[in-house]
Parts: sequence; C-alpha cells; structure tokens
Amino acid sequence: MNKTVLITGATSGIGKSSAYIFAKNGYNLILTGRRLERLNQLKEELENDYSIKVQVLNFDIRNLEDTQQFIKSIDRSIAPTIDILINNAGLAAGYGPIDEGKYEDWDTMIDTNVKGLLYISREIIPIMKEQGFGHIINISSTAGKDVYQNGNVYCASKHAVDALTKSMRIDLLNYGIKVTSINPGACETEFSLVRFKGDQQRAKAVYEGFTPLTPDDIADAIYYASTLPRHVCINDLTLTCITQANAHYNIKK
Repeated sequence: MNKTVLITGATSGIGKSSAYIFAKNGYNLILTGRRLERLNQLKEELENDYSIKVQVLNFDIRNLEDTQQFIKSIDRSIAPTIDILINNAGLAAGYGPIDEGKYEDWDTMIDTNVKGLLYISREIIPIMKEQGFGHIINISSTAGKDVYQNGNVYCASKHAVDALTKSMRIDLLNYGIKVTSINPGACETEFSLVRFKGDQQRAKAVYEGFTPLTPDDIADAIYYASTLPRHVCINDLTLTCITQANAHYNIKK
C-alpha cells in the first residue's frame, strides 16, 4: 500500500518540488493550493509520469471553514493513512521598517504562516493520532532563527513556526508522531516576487551575486528527513547556500 503525503502550497517552489520527489518514490499525494489550474496540471503530470494517485484540494488555508471542509473531503480510498504532512504554504508580504508596515501585509503573513499552519495541523493531527503514527514537517526559515532589518513581522511569523514546532513535538511525543522543522536560507522561488508584489526586477536582484538554494535542494532534505528509521527524528534542520551564514550574513560578489 502506498504511503500518502499532504503538501500545502504545492503549486510552486518547495511545495511543487516536494510533490515531485515524493511522487517519484511512490507516494500518493494530497496537494493543496489556491491556484486550481496549476494544481490540476501538476496532478496530471505526476499521475502520468509516476503512476501514483493525486487528490487536489483547492482552498486558502487562511480560511478555517474551508480548511475543515476540504480536509473532511479527502478521499480515504486514495489516502487510507496520512503518513506525512508538509506545512509548506507560507509567504512574505512587504519589506520595510515596522512603523511603515501595512496592516494588510501583516494580516496576510500571520494568517498564512501561523494560523494556516495551525488550522491544517489541527485537522490532520487527530487522524495521525488515531492511526498511531505520522510525521509533520513544518517549513520555517533562517528568519525563524534570527531577525533581520525590515523583516520584522515575517521574522516574527517564522519564529512562531519555530515555537509551534517545538510545542507540537512535546505534545505529540506519546503518539508516535514525528515533528521536524526545515529552515531554508535564501532559496530562489516565487518568495521575493510575492514579497515585492510582482516587481520582477527587485525580486531578481535578491538572488544576484551568489548561488542560492533551489526548491529541489530543500525537497531533497525534506524527503531525507521523512525516510529515516521509525525511531529516528530530525528535530530541526537549517540549510543555507555556501555564501550564507544565517539570516543576517550573505556574501554577494
């Protein structure tokens, strides 16, 4: 019987790369995202290329009622168990000093990065407890370890993810559920394009002068962490490119 992994924010970046590596290794997939066309295209590609089953759930994790409804709609014939939950959906919105921050940007980041992660986890954890196993992988950031200038609320949201991951691990210790935090540094995805509201030139400049991580690099680490023996759990894994030390320091040439 194929194992099943649920990936939030699967339409691009780390989520999409994770979908490919798990599909390649025979996992059935439950993929969530806001862009239905991309979800359906990904489903078609993965099912054709890897002969696995994919269910798409088209909703915004910021909406609690939709989250509850769509999780209840999971086809358990495709996913008799949910072996892995990858809480990948997240974003940064805006970049500047805190006294110039936009309330709507703050709400978007907190509602997605913190509350969305909580909503999904709250719905999936009882399933894992009932089946007696599972693995929750939260995608955090080096910004969850250190803060940097103009990163204020985004950094705060990822520090919250770090704290929640530690708390989950404690709370779920008696149930055989692993909890892992994966903390990428600079990784070239749509992250900066979203942060800078579609400004492609500004987004591109973020990754100039050095070789950033790729979504595939992070997906490899996620897959590795998920395939260790049952008694082994990677609690916390931070990845950076070779020119980056932490959220503060990155050498550009």
